[in-house]
Amino acid sequence: MKIIKGDTIQVLIGKDKGRQGEVYKCLPKKKLVFVKGINLFKKHVKSTKQQKGGIFEKERGLLVSKVALVCPNCQKVARVGYQIDKAGDKMRFCKKCKKTITNNKKSSK
Repeated sequence: MKIIKGDTIQVLIGKDKGRQGEVYKCLPKKKLVFVKGINLFKKHVKSTKQQKGGIFEKERGLLVSKVALVCPNCQKVARVGYQIDKAGDKMRFCKKCKKTITNNKKSSK
């Protein structure tokens, strides 16, 4: 999957078309990304002993095919490609400006 956590994306299809946001969760096997404040729906919840009932807004995942990456270098919606450098590392790059897209993840080492 070419979109990872921390990337800025733009919605291409649906009710939120044109909106941008940052990905906070990815599910690669289901090909879903979750973006704060985008693709909201209302959930009616009955009250129980643990929680109060009411109408809550929740976020649904977006299919990766319905979003596009906004390049951090050129600030345009672009497709993503892969290239392997001399050290053998796989890097993402913007197909418009040809610059490398750095991973926003913090290394766990």
